Amino acid sequence: MAAVQVAGSLPSGQPREAPREAIPERGNAFRRLSARLCALRPDDSSSARTEIHLLFDQLISENYSEGSGVAPEDVSALLVQACRLVPLNQNHLVSKVSQLIHHLLNRLQVIVDEQHLDFLLAYTISAIHQCSSWTHMEILQALAALVYCNGSKCQKLLQNALKGIQSLLNGGRMKLTQTDELGALLAVLKKFMFHGLPGLNIEMPTVLYPTPLPQYDGRTPIKPQQSESSASRPTLNKKKKSKVKPKKIQQGEEEEKESSGEIEAASVTGTGRVNLHEGNTWSPSSLGVQSLPLDGSGAAGKDGVSSPFSSSSWKRVSSSESDYSDAEGGMQSKMRSYQAKVRQGALVCFLSTIKSIEKKVLYGYWSAFIPDTPELGSPQSVSLMTLTLKDPSPKTRACALQVLSAILEGSKQFLSVAEDTSDHRRAFTPFSVMIASSIRELHRCLLLALVAESSSQTLTQIIKCLANLVSNAPYNRLKLSLLTKVWNQIKPYIRHKDVNVRVSSLTLLGAIVSTHAPLPEVQLLLQQPCSSGLGNSNSATPHLSPPDWWKKAPAGPSLEETSVSSPKGSSEPCWLIRLCISIVVLPKEDSCSGSDAGSAAGSAYEPSPMRLEALQVLALLARGYFSMTQAYLMELGEVICKCMGEADPSIQLHGAKLLEELGIGLIQQYKPDSTVAPDQRVPVFLVVMFWTMMLNGPLPRALQNSEHPTLQASACDALSSILPEAFSSLPNDRQILCITVLLGLNDSKNRLVKAATSRALGVYVLFPCLRQDVIFVADTANAILMSLEDKSLNVRAKAAWSLGNLTDTLIVNMETPDPSFQEEFSGLLLLKMLRSAIEASKDKDKVKSNAVRALGNLLHFLQPSHIEKPTFAEIIEESIQALISTVLTEAAMKVRWNACYAMGNVFKNPALPLGTAPWTSQAYSALTSVVTSCKNFKVRIRSAAALSVPGKREQYGSVEQYARIWNALVTALQKSEDTIDFLEFKYCASLRTQICEALIHLLSLASASDLPCIKEILELNGNMVQSYIVQFLKSGAEGDDTGAPHSPQETDQMVRMALKHMGSIQAPAGDTARRTIMGFLEEILAICFESSGSQGALPGLRNQ
Repeated sequence: MAAVQVAGSLPSGQPREAPREAIPERGNAFRRLSARLCALRPDDSSSARTEIHLLFDQLISENYSEGSGVAPEDVSALLVQACRLVPLNQNHLVSKVSQLIHHLLNRLQVIVDEQHLDFLLAYTISAIHQCSSWTHMEILQALAALVYCNGSKCQKLLQNALKGIQSLLNGGRMKLTQTDELGALLAVLKKFMFHGLPGLNIEMPTVLYPTPLPQYDGRTPIKPQQSESSASRPTLNKKKKSKVKPKKIQQGEEEEKESSGEIEAASVTGTGRVNLHEGNTWSPSSLGVQSLPLDGSGAAGKDGVSSPFSSSSWKRVSSSESDYSDAEGGMQSKMRSYQAKVRQGALVCFLSTIKSIEKKVLYGYWSAFIPDTPELGSPQSVSLMTLTLKDPSPKTRACALQVLSAILEGSKQFLSVAEDTSDHRRAFTPFSVMIASSIRELHRCLLLALVAESSSQTLTQIIKCLANLVSNAPYNRLKLSLLTKVWNQIKPYIRHKDVNVRVSSLTLLGAIVSTHAPLPEVQLLLQQPCSSGLGNSNSATPHLSPPDWWKKAPAGPSLEETSVSSPKGSSEPCWLIRLCISIVVLPKEDSCSGSDAGSAAGSAYEPSPMRLEALQVLALLARGYFSMTQAYLMELGEVICKCMGEADPSIQLHGAKLLEELGIGLIQQYKPDSTVAPDQRVPVFLVVMFWTMMLNGPLPRALQNSEHPTLQASACDALSSILPEAFSSLPNDRQILCITVLLGLNDSKNRLVKAATSRALGVYVLFPCLRQDVIFVADTANAILMSLEDKSLNVRAKAAWSLGNLTDTLIVNMETPDPSFQEEFSGLLLLKMLRSAIEASKDKDKVKSNAVRALGNLLHFLQPSHIEKPTFAEIIEESIQALISTVLTEAAMKVRWNACYAMGNVFKNPALPLGTAPWTSQAYSALTSVVTSCKNFKVRIRSAAALSVPGKREQYGSVEQYARIWNALVTALQKSEDTIDFLEFKYCASLRTQICEALIHLLSLASASDLPCIKEILELNGNMVQSYIVQFLKSGAEGDDTGAPHSPQETDQMVRMALKHMGSIQAPAGDTARRTIMGFLEEILAICFESSGSQGALPGLRNQ
């Protein structure tokens, strides 16, 4: 068979030579068209645009190929000229010039020189931003042609490409919804994070794939409290102003500062703490890095931290070799600088990616970027810590740390599964062990970076990164010593010459004392001697002194007069409390370094960020380690008085926050369920002295400082943390001051103040010494009702909570022997409260949950004298309908739980016509619907508890109504394990307990007419009901949210009472229902007696 010869190729397969005369002809045509194009000048006229279109069409129509005699520099010059002639608002011409770029570069395989390439890249990237979307295809093809031919020739190209990706991410135009898309992007970013890093050449897969995470299966992630510090955001080509002066820039730093990927260090003040010093943030200047030996001869060796990299090629480049201190200014230095900027661009891009995706998606790629402890003899995997430890550029190291901080922020749920284990004989490594190993490696690497870093700004980022790690790691599930290592290595930095390092060190200490507090490991660390680990060189903070070093004119009783002037059982004071107090109140001893100039001119104290951070650490110690803090109660009281007497509102505010935490700690000690032994509590007389000092000091001025409403609100919160036992012992004028100020501030126009005041009044109305004061309770009620009508949801939510507390007080007063309170309390005010509570029950869930609680209490409180009045009849009906509606609504479970609880309270009022009123059947129908079908078992438990409240048979209504309730409870018992949410299974036993209790209660009230329906249901489901009731009797009622548990003897007595009641019912002759039910109950008791080995009581039982 004859071979077919393909046109354009020789039979041998070699390419056919082009006709010799065609080459110069094509070159001449290109030069002719190029000359015509270069002769044109930018012109927006229609004729000029037409001419440009024609020239572009002719250039595109030519069939160019390599060897056409067209010089690369001529092509570059023509393309630049073409772009200069086409403004970006001319979409059609932009599309045409993009086609021209793509056509010429693809046909001629031209390598564009760097200068022209920069221009063309900038033009095409700008075109993507500004031109219509229909042009993007041609523009991207042009960009692809530029990248494909010239990617290895220009470092700036990578920077621009990364900027483009970042711009798309920040603008929300790149939707990373597909796993492959995100994985491909992360693979590219990881590759360029290490671009040009000395001694490293890695092969990266084209796509990274995530690991499935059990923590997030079927559940929404936990939102970070309020409590979690925000990772600082990257800012391009922009620097924050800082009150703290940056240090003098080292030689050669300017080139590094030109990097468009510069990331700035923002203030991180730790979790759950107030940050009022936004202006006092620290901005990174790129300091030169000195090489630090990691072989044991330097600081790293002293601290026992070894380098994970053994190869000499990993050693960090010294400042004399770095890209921004190379005096020669040669090509090698320039290349290193470009490569560092590419790495920074990739990190900034990664930071934008982190902000564009959910954390539960991000953590699937955890192992791709976070180090794990390497196997013995295995090399360390490359990760963000590789850059932190080994990158020669301090700016890149800071970028890597900022990315790591963003990953760690909000990682508490992900890291919560981590668990150390000593079992190394497993066939596989559990996920929990892998995460624990990763946490340990992060600690090791960050501490290694800490001792190796010489740039103060990067050092600040390392410490902030450690604070984020500490705030999220589950130390209660990890082996001891991790926090000890961090603690011991950070202590010297409290004396660092740079104020930003000192502030971040305090932030880290605050994170340690707040994580999973109280931890025994941290308790021991707090008891270390004052001098342990604190160096005296380059000190910028005061030296620690004896307990009363700083007092000049005591504002209250002297410490010598108190019995808790030092910690019990310890001769050493808590060094951290001493340190923080000295930072807050002592004048500086040493001259400030340049970076300390952020403090106010002529100020004798530490810079404001230091003092604020110290106050926050004291507040965290009071919250987590009050047993240690209480020894310094009076001393801290004087610190608070000093702070709240200063002019700076931020210092005043943090003083008020510390006061609130101390007050809460004292209240916790005196709670009924407190585990603190009475002799270990702060004596009440000392608490009275403490609060007398506060109320005689600057606290009242802060409460009335309307120029600073945030301070006023915080002072209100502090005032609400008075120990009730101490309030009653305060001087009478101080009690009146507290009440008068709070009632007055309730009229404030500021919503923060009004919300705080409403809450404080809700606390005071529960005080035993105030709750029987009819005038105070009435005044408080009127103030709360006014706040319930506020436009602010937060104010209304606080007011509803306080209204619930106030109605709790009404119920407590009902139970006292003295009826004077009920008689004197205004009926009109009760009507107002009912109306307000009804309206509030239609509000948002935050308001509704407490509004229904108040409704239940108010309906319980109503006296016969109120119910008999016609004015109350309609409001009672509306109130009960509001509760029924809330029980049945698909609101938050807390709202429905409170509504069921409120319904049970309504049933407790014997004066209400329960059983005969038209709303009776609706109320029972709502509760039986919930007990059988609500997906939340705690709500089911509460509804079953409400159904067992009525104490008389007539309150259950008709025989049909009773039968429906009995049947619903049996159905609920049958479905007590039917749930798709495994979190509900832990409430199954409590639900069955409550249902069994309700069934026995109903049996103990049954009438002769009810027996047939009971018998019918028992014949169908008797075995199931019997087995659960036997289980109930054997175990006793388990502790749940319905009250104290019953003992087995008490539950046994319930069944006996029900059996005795059945025996007393006069049933018609020939009726077998009573005998059936009694046999059912006797059999239950017999089973229980047999299982317990007790037989003696049964004969007596059968003789009844």
